[in-house]
Amino acid sequence: MFVEIICGFIFYRLFRRFFYGSGDVLDIETSDFNAIFSVANRLEKLYGGNVYAGLRIPDADTGSRQNIDIVLLTKGEVAVISVKNLEGFVSVNEDSSWTCDGGSTRAVCHPDPVSEAKEQASVLESYVEQRGVPVPEGYFSCKVVIPNPKFRTVYKNLPSEVITYDQWVQLKPEPKSMFSGWIKSAFRSGKKEIQESFHQQLNFILSTAPTWDRMELKDNKYVLGEFLDFKGKQEDILALRIIKRSKVSRLIIQKITMFGFAHSKIQVLYSSRDYRSRGASASEWKEVTVRSSTEVIFQPQNSTKVHKFKLSSITSLFLSA
Repeated sequence: MFVEIICGFIFYRLFRRFFYGSGDVLDIETSDFNAIFSVANRLEKLYGGNVYAGLRIPDADTGSRQNIDIVLLTKGEVAVISVKNLEGFVSVNEDSSWTCDGGSTRAVCHPDPVSEAKEQASVLESYVEQRGVPVPEGYFSCKVVIPNPKFRTVYKNLPSEVITYDQWVQLKPEPKSMFSGWIKSAFRSGKKEIQESFHQQLNFILSTAPTWDRMELKDNKYVLGEFLDFKGKQEDILALRIIKRSKVSRLIIQKITMFGFAHSKIQVLYSSRDYRSRGASASEWKEVTVRSSTEVIFQPQNSTKVHKFKLSSITSLFLSA
């Protein structure tokens, strides 16, 4: 019995090392990133339109970049969505900051999330206008979504921009005739062709705006950050040298061909960057085969630590321009 336990433990370590490499996939915290994409997917289902996640918008006033979790573009408005994956009891302080007491961890103070979301919407609006598209007054709005079921607060009158978990799960699609900022704008009574042109311009600007790189892992996990490089055998690195962000926009890890643990191969599909389209057809995908032990060097958003992920643990990788 003892020998079987030891053998099982050894097999588990080999399995973990083979599929997860240095263990970064198991150790890195992905819940905040997962919450962003969970909210983005539900917003798209509820309201249609186009959803953009993980934006890094240049702020002309500060010379830095403003991180924006989600932008929802519909025919009626542009909504900037800040996702706060908070849990525990939250209290609102006199300066509008939030203190979150998770119970098992010490209390953490967060800057006013509504003010942050409004600032993000303002920076995005300025960015759109800098790219040559004037924005009607009131067209941009913002919301703070809290999708964590463990979120609790004793405050009944949170700002109207805040959508708590209980409100979030009860959201239903709004009638297409209902608009918020759009109904106040001069475009509301304009020609349909003008409205369509304005929407297309916004769609193009948002689809080509700077973003974080996005890595999708097995078990539906996401990581936003910056792809740095590949690491592995020299022949594999040479095979992957074509994959540069200036030329490639997306990678898909399709399958693993087993030839024993030491010689397993993995197929990497990649599509060339094309600013005219958000996707690639099957005929545009190219393929390269490398060892499954090849690693991706990636630095997650808001992290000072660089992580290594085996290609075998990744399902896809989106590279920003």
